[in-house]
Amino acid sequence: MPRSLIICLALLALAACDSSLPQLDLDGSALGTSFVVSIVEPPVDLDAEQLRKDVVAVLQRVDELASTWRDDSELTVFNADQSIDWIPVSTEFCVLLERSQEVSRVTDGAFDLTIGPLVNLWGFGPEGQIVTPPSAADIEAAQRRVGFDKLETDCNERLVRKDEPDLYVDLSGWAKGHAVDQLAEMLNQEGFDNYLVEVGGELRVKGLNRESRKWAIGVEAPSTSARVPHAVINVTNTSVATSGDYRNYFEHAGQRFSHTIDARTGRPVTHNLAAVTVIEASAAYADAMATALLVLGPDAGPALAEQLRIAAYFLVRDQTDIREITTTEFDTLGAQ
Repeated sequence: MPRSLIICLALLALAACDSSLPQLDLDGSALGTSFVVSIVEPPVDLDAEQLRKDVVAVLQRVDELASTWRDDSELTVFNADQSIDWIPVSTEFCVLLERSQEVSRVTDGAFDLTIGPLVNLWGFGPEGQIVTPPSAADIEAAQRRVGFDKLETDCNERLVRKDEPDLYVDLSGWAKGHAVDQLAEMLNQEGFDNYLVEVGGELRVKGLNRESRKWAIGVEAPSTSARVPHAVINVTNTSVATSGDYRNYFEHAGQRFSHTIDARTGRPVTHNLAAVTVIEASAAYADAMATALLVLGPDAGPALAEQLRIAAYFLVRDQTDIREITTTEFDTLGAQ
């Protein structure tokens, strides 16, 4: 998912406001992307360096759990296991699979945690980029390895089973959101009341910002040439995730191929829905659902979001303009 959420009035700019409350900003790299943790009016005796270590430790744990880019992650080890018997896993890993699978079911595969073979085939995974589209035969072969219903979980016993030995799970549409949720849980346990956590564009906020207002979050305009906000939403005590088709792609013979792949067709989406922003309590759920709604497109996406009572904001390319679609739940929030 692209880094398509902008923290409105960038953190460094906010730091210059004399009338604002003090704010501690921690940032860095993790999970193949960047992170920001902002604490409003931190305690005067707060050990910032220790907090940074705690943040990094949480992110490191998620990376060790769900990364497809490192050979020793629990996900990579699971994918390499060719057994079709029950495989013992950690409780956290099993729950990740189980919750991802729930989103796969409710979206009828628009979000599919087993999409990895197609992601790799189209050059958007750890196997590296491609410059020409794969053949129809290769797409069909990769699709035979995909199917969320080919995975079984028994988290009471911490067991997972593949129906096919070469089933490959990809948690990229869940892991960053999960990292945000884990960081928020850690900050809650530490007693922080006003904060923002952002990992790779997925974020969660609690309380108020340093101006004692709801957090102002910029939704990026769906442009490949500039990073500017299209709209600003004002939220508190929730998570926000955006999925878009305009950052990660390759071009061939005048056609653009997005990293947003529909597991049901085996190909990148071609409709005119450019981006979806989802506001939900869980960043992981928002992350996965934004991906699913983007795959579904400008008609089926809003329809499912309404059915599931999801607060969602859609940006649709309409010739030379951008058309907005919002769900009832989003309008009820009064975020704009």
